[in-house]
Amino acid sequence: MANKNNNTNFKIVSRNRKAKFNYEIIETYEAGIILLGTEVKAIRDGHMSLQESYVGTCKDDDSLYLFNCDISVYKKATKNHDPKRVRKLLLHKKENIKLINAVQTKGMAILALTSYFNNNGILKITIALTRGKSKIDKRDTESKRDWDIKKQRILRNYNK
Repeated sequence: MANKNNNTNFKIVSRNRKAKFNYEIIETYEAGIILLGTEVKAIRDGHMSLQESYVGTCKDDDSLYLFNCDISVYKKATKNHDPKRVRKLLLHKKENIKLINAVQTKGMAILALTSYFNNNGILKITIALTRGKSKIDKRDTESKRDWDIKKQRILRNYNK
């Protein structure tokens, strides 16, 4: 099921800013993640990066995993975790199957967009089914963004 939460009072921990520029986002999902105790403490301190992270499957498993997500070491702990270890994502079985089939048949990718703590204090990750943009599409996105900024400046000066 697609993410239907429009409530924006969550504490956003990390955001993958380049994903919207490099990829066309088709559909978003909200997923839970299995973490260790020291990882949760490090995330609460703000030591998480979703840059260059992606979602995929392991051999002989129908579950989705988060690869290359960097959660720094928690400095106050004696026994710590591996910062770039593979972490299992928690989704409904139908969502898992739908995402895996889309990646295998249509040549799409699954990326992590944001991570946040919800109202219950549970870490959630927004993942998206994406398709890569070409250079022309990236230029169009950039020119549209520049035009929107210029338009806002013109309107601001016109209203004065």
